[in-house]
This record gives sequence, structure tokens and C-alpha cells, in this order.
Amino acid sequence: MARRALVLVEGSTTGNGLLYVQAAQHLGLHPITLSSDPARYDFLAGEGMEAIRVDTGNLDALIRECFRLRETYDIAGITSSLEDVCATVGKLCRQFDLPGPDPTSIERCCDKFTQRQLLAEAGVPMPAYRLAANAADVERSVAEIGMPVVLKPAVGGGSCGVRLCRDADELDEHTAYLLGGKHIWWSSPRILVEEFAEGSQYSIETMGNEVIGIAAAEFGPPPHFVLRQFTFPEAFSDEEQSHIAAISLNCMRALGVGWGPMNIEFRWTKRGPVVIEVNPRLGAVPTPQLIQLACGVDLVTEHIKLVIGEECNLRTKHSQTAAARILVPDRDGILDWIDGERGAAAVPGIVEVKLYVKPSMPIVRNGDFRDWIGHVIAVSPSRAGTEAILQRAVDSIDWSISPFPTPGSRNNWRPPAGDVP
Repeated sequence: MARRALVLVEGSTTGNGLLYVQAAQHLGLHPITLSSDPARYDFLAGEGMEAIRVDTGNLDALIRECFRLRETYDIAGITSSLEDVCATVGKLCRQFDLPGPDPTSIERCCDKFTQRQLLAEAGVPMPAYRLAANAADVERSVAEIGMPVVLKPAVGGGSCGVRLCRDADELDEHTAYLLGGKHIWWSSPRILVEEFAEGSQYSIETMGNEVIGIAAAEFGPPPHFVLRQFTFPEAFSDEEQSHIAAISLNCMRALGVGWGPMNIEFRWTKRGPVVIEVNPRLGAVPTPQLIQLACGVDLVTEHIKLVIGEECNLRTKHSQTAAARILVPDRDGILDWIDGERGAAAVPGIVEVKLYVKPSMPIVRNGDFRDWIGHVIAVSPSRAGTEAILQRAVDSIDWSISPFPTPGSRNNWRPPAGDVP
């Protein structure tokens, strides 16, 4: 009998890629990663890992490779941890008659302007928005919406290219950045101009039509949106929970994305919850770990069960509070040293301390997820207890960054591209 395999299209260097590989192995599946550059994933060097180089931007090439794999393996399912290949995964699943998301719905969801239009038609509460193709469009949109606004690429992720513009100077600067060739576009250059929804931000995690829970997200100082802490679960009243769940289900119906995991970001404003965006994937690291620690539900494993046609189990097993603090530098330069990982890990209640950088690496802040240099995860029975544990551990970690050796040398350094969560 042929060995059952799970095909993973790409992975992630700092995200959920390793979790999917490990979960597949735990379920008795042989994980096979198809990637344009397998060498970028360090975790694939482990025992039992298989990776194949293939142009993952070419659907026909992926189909040919999967047909070739079927000569040796029983392909039980095809999936990915990355948003930008979700539509491709859906098309592969259709080709091989496997469970998966609707690719057309995923493509509409990944285009933030199209997503906004569909949500607006369904009456989902959202910020005012406009689409701009040039600087004149941006100015006209801001005149209609009013300052402050958030400028973001119509297609993208990880807060790349997203900025709060509070005055005309910031608006001109970021418009020039987006349209001046510095931003790497996933598609044709189109800018979404949005009203700034002021209020605390939260993230809803769903699987199918079931709301798993809601996490609180805290960001660094504006004008960027760099995540600093994630806490799960966030407490809401029963009435608020019902209201949030109704909005979530309305989003999924409007977008046609009720299969598999979804991540819905919203802010609680003066007029209640306002949806920022819907992502057709699991929340990025460290979200899955926090949910498993807090309520015992392993969303990665349960997603794979759906992918291979099995029934998933989303039943809560226990109730705790888990939180992750993201380590973010305050300056650019060369990392001299980073220390305290062992001491932080020894704090009771700390589950994981992970550093993404090593001494001598260049540090270049981008104002997005690429600024992260590590994370610390804690869990305890209470929110206050978890916060205290987390702070004690983070206080143990320190680092030193020296300026770049010569003026202008910053421009010669480029941080690792990473993977958009």
C-alpha cells in the first residue's frame, strides 16, 4: 500500500510552516513540501523531511509534480500555511478531487478592495474606504474620508506597506514610498485608502462556521502596525460574544469562505466592532500555540484533518490564559549580542522563548512583521498571572545594536525577506 502523504505548498521561515510539518507527522502522514526555494526553510533539514523544488507560482508545474508524486504516494491532502498560495492550493485540490477551499472565493478575499465591496454589500461594519491608483486618487480619497487615514496595498499581508497617515506630510511620504518603486507589490499597484478605526484591536479565530475564540492584539507606536503582544482569550460579555460571532459568520457568508480556518481582525470603536480585514488562513505564529495552550485545541492538526477528509474536533479541553510578547528592536544597525534566552525560559509558566536573530546580523526595521526578532510565550490560569510571568521573562532578555559602520551603509543591508503571515 502506498504511503499517505500531505503536500504542503511552500511553508514559512518564522511562521506556521514547521507546525504543519510536525502535525502531519503526528497524524501518520509523510509531509512533502513543494517550494521554489526549499533551502530557505531550515526545519526541512530534519529527519523524515522531504522537499521538492518547483515553481510554486506556476499552477501547471505544481499539477505535473503532484501527478508525479501520485505514482509513489497516496496524496491524502494538499494545503499551505501561507495566505498568498491559498488560492493555488484550492485549485490543486479541485484538480485532484481533494477537500479544500474554493479558489475563487479565496482570490476575492485576498484582494482587500474586493473584500471590502463584498462585506459592504452584506452590511458588515467597516471603516470608510476608497481605491487609489495614483497620488491624485489618494488625495481625492482623503478629501472624501478625512484625516487620519490608513494607506495599504490592496493585496498583501504582514502589515507590509501599511501606515497610518495623520497629516499631509505623512500622506505624501507614504504615497511616494508605495508608488515610487520601494514597495514590493504582490500584484498591480493599487492602494486602499481607509478611515482609521480608532480602538482596541482583536483577532477572531474560526474553523468552518465555528468561532474558536478571540484574542487581543497590542501594537507598537504609530504610524506603523507592528504587533507587540497577543493574548488569548479576550473576555467579552455573552451579548458581545454573540454580536462578534454574528459579524464573523456574516463575513464568511459574504466572502464564501466558510471552509477551513479563518482569521478576522476587528477594532472595537465608539460604534462597536468594525472589521479591518478577513484572512483566509490560520492566524500567524504564535496564534496557534496560544490557542492550544489556552483551551487545548490544536488548530493546525484540526485543519489537516479537514484537508484529508476527516472530522475535526474543536472541543475545549481546559481554560487558561496564554500570551506572547514579540521582541522588537528600537534602532537599526548590526546586532552585537543578544542574551537572556536561558534565563527567560527558566521562569515558571514560560512555554517558549524563540529568537529569530543571531549576533552580527543586520537589523533594518521595516515597520511590519519583519521587525520581529523573537517571541516569548507564557501561560497561567489568569490574565494577570500570565502578564506577570511574561514581563519577568522579557526583562531577562537584552541585546546591543551598533550603528552601521558607515553613513549610507544601511542601504546596502537587506533583512531576510521572511514570509508574510
